[in-house]
Amino acid sequence: MRDIVRIGRAHLATEGAAALSLRAVARDLGVVSSAVYRYVRSRDELLTLLVVDGYDELGDAVDAALEKVDRSDYAARMVAIGRAVRAWALAEPATYALLFGSPVPGYEAPAEQTTGPGTRVILRLVEVWEDAWVAGAVALPAGTVGPRRLSRDLARIRREMGITAPDALVARGMLAWAALFGCVSFELFGQYGPDTFAEPKDIFEHHLAALVETVGLA
Repeated sequence: MRDIVRIGRAHLATEGAAALSLRAVARDLGVVSSAVYRYVRSRDELLTLLVVDGYDELGDAVDAALEKVDRSDYAARMVAIGRAVRAWALAEPATYALLFGSPVPGYEAPAEQTTGPGTRVILRLVEVWEDAWVAGAVALPAGTVGPRRLSRDLARIRREMGITAPDALVARGMLAWAALFGCVSFELFGQYGPDTFAEPKDIFEHHLAALVETVGLA
């Protein structure tokens, strides 16, 4: 199975997700197609394997980065997560594009297989914000967040995740989550243009510091 995933990811990088073919994977494995079909029955199953593998690899990269940071340094933990996401995306652009780019035509990832791996990074971010809130290390403006229906939504999210952070932190945390991946995607997919920044890392680091400040950890 590992060889199928390995070759599938190689084809993902050279051919793209929409062109994945089990027959081509079997050819590179040096076996007949029926041998591969015993393990993976369709292109969609192969895509799901690649999605789960990619999410887990990204989650492992984030976990490894966090092991090097003091748990009581909440800003440093958030920065470590952001840098790990960017580094992995730059190293694995095709798999990042499968996870966070345009949907593959005709493919819908099965939630029961992909939700767990796919939420590993956001759960690490939530842990940082919740730990900081419990420790009294978050500084946010006073006041309520949006209309009452938004407060109900945020309360439901808190219950589902088992956290105590207030509406303002949950809402700003969601902004930081979306913005982190937006910043990485803009760089990876060339949205800034080829000559806008001499070193794209500089603007990423600036944005990452702004996101740390957004959630009250600066």
